[in-house]
Amino acid sequence: RESTGRGTGMKYRNLGKSGLRVSCLGLGTWLTFGSQISDETAEDVLTVAYEHGVNLFDTAEVYAAGKAERTLGNILKSKGWRRSSYVITTKIFWGGQAETERGLSRKHIIEGLRGSLERLQLGYVDIVFANRSDPNCPMEEIVRAMTYVINQGLALYWGTSRWGAAEIMEAYSMARQFNLIPPVCEQAEHHLFQREKVEMQLPELYHKIGVGSVTWYPLPCGLITSKYDGRVPDTCRASIKGYQWLKDKVQSEDGKKQQAKVMDLLPVAHQLGCTVAQLAIAWCLRSEGVSSVLLGVSSAEQLMEHLGALQVLSQLTPQTVMEIDGLLGNKPHSKK
Repeated sequence: RESTGRGTGMKYRNLGKSGLRVSCLGLGTWLTFGSQISDETAEDVLTVAYEHGVNLFDTAEVYAAGKAERTLGNILKSKGWRRSSYVITTKIFWGGQAETERGLSRKHIIEGLRGSLERLQLGYVDIVFANRSDPNCPMEEIVRAMTYVINQGLALYWGTSRWGAAEIMEAYSMARQFNLIPPVCEQAEHHLFQREKVEMQLPELYHKIGVGSVTWYPLPCGLITSKYDGRVPDTCRASIKGYQWLKDKVQSEDGKKQQAKVMDLLPVAHQLGCTVAQLAIAWCLRSEGVSSVLLGVSSAEQLMEHLGALQVLSQLTPQTVMEIDGLLGNKPHSKK
């Protein structure tokens, strides 16, 4: 099911059990586009990604209050790449200040997606994600609205983000019951220290109902780049205004423990001739049902380093994976 792109070395996988082929490394725009990095840098990053076979670009209405979508849209427009050659995904939930501008009501899904398309300057997105579950909204309404935006041609597929397995199952059942369109994938956080959902719950959904995973945060805000050694450098995200939560996370007890674990992985990375970051990304790609891992980068150089994870993936033998599990000591076990 995996194929390699001509000349780029990028690998492609199906998005869940849909027919959509996505690059196994995608580019996210959270915290970077329209906020942390200049538009010029954003264009460099996107260009390098596209030229190296990355075809999945992910954004959301809430990122930088809509500026991430605007930046992405402007770059795509100026590049003039064929619309059929890349996949754009956005996420709907937090659209504005008014009560009706957030959540997953039929009203906000339709209006929110139209707003995103306007900022992106696109006729449609390939995948629209529900950016979290909405306890205030009946599941049937959500599935009907997602089916409607797809039938209207505003999106080609829909998926969920940070939903529980039971909620995804409910959406699928609703779709089957009323002959609506079921979701094709779940966007989930997954990294060396966050494993349960992607490794235990989602593979089952993949086999049963064909929902794949797109994962994000493979390097939890730089914790795994070994750029932190207990201190927070001035240049990194954790020292930017408004990211105090990130600084606290890195300097917390857990953060310190995790950094120590990262240091334990250095010899393994050394053995494979790669960086810890490349090892961490390749490790995320080996999970069953993972269609793509989204990278968040603030420069083209950083992107190039991360793309090097593809070469590491083929070296991740079961023995190496066991060794990493031994060092991490957090392998999730089935409840059976």
